[in-house]
Formats: sequence, structure tokens, C-alpha cells
Amino acid sequence: MRHFLGLLLGVVVTAILLAGAGWAAPDAARGMVSAAADAANAVDPARDTRALVGLGAMAVAGLLLGLVLTARISPLATFIPSMVMLSWTVVYALDVNRALGLAPTDPSMHPLLVQAGKGMQDLLAKGIFAMLGIALFVPVLFPSRWTGRRRDADDGYAEETVESPGGYY
Repeated sequence: MRHFLGLLLGVVVTAILLAGAGWAAPDAARGMVSAAADAANAVDPARDTRALVGLGAMAVAGLLLGLVLTARISPLATFIPSMVMLSWTVVYALDVNRALGLAPTDPSMHPLLVQAGKGMQDLLAKGIFAMLGIALFVPVLFPSRWTGRRRDADDGYAEETVESPGGYY
């Protein structure tokens, strides 16, 4: 049951990291202007509501990522999103057009979904999804994550007295 819940949580985490971070990336980057850019067209992130909402959404996605990485749940919760991100990165390395075509950027779709798709393409091209995929894959390698919590055999019994002077070892 623990691994089935981990599988479901992995699907949810995948959707939140891909769509949420993809949607927030363009808004969060609005305030960042390179030194060569025109300062008159710069957007101040402290005064721009969309940039603040984008930064907040990225912070929530980061918090979810941290919780999934450190929580004592099934490793499937990190394995599913890591495989999606790493496989999408491999497809990007092999065929850029095909990988970018997997993101939802059709103009007939909802504008928020199109914004998320363009953000996903940007995060994929910059290697952010590769980095997140590797970070999410590391907890899968620990054998202790695959086993359940240790249950003591004498949970319901009273402690017996020990006759040896050394006690328990």
C-alpha cells in the first residue's frame, strides 16, 4: 500500500514540478535583466505582482521538492518524476525538435497552459529538468527507502528483567 501511495504521489509531484514550475518560470524571470539590456524596459520584481506570484510559485514547488526528497515515504514518489525529467532530457539531447514538441504550446489551448509549456521548454533547454531529475533519483538508490519502518517484535509485551549484570547489548 505504501508503494501504491508513493506512485500516486509521484504522479502528482511530476505534474506540479513540470506544470507549476513551467508556469512560474517566465513570470519569475521577468525582473531579471542582463547588464546589456535596456534599463528603461526593466521590470522591478518587488513592484511587479506577476513576478512576485511567479517567485512564490517557484518557492512552493521547491518546498514540495524538499518535502518529497526528505520525507520517509516510498521512493516511487521521487522515482516517477525523476524518470520523466531525465527521459525528457535524453530526448532533448537526441532530438531537440521532438522534445520541445512534447510541451503544450499550441495557441488553441488555454493561455495558462501555453505559458506553462513555454516555461517547460525553457527549463528543459537550460538543463534545470536534468538537474532536478538527478536530485530526485538519488533517494531511490538508498535501500532503506525501499523497506518499511522497523517494527519491534515485543511492542505489546512488558519488559522482562535481565539477570546478567551487563544488561542488553
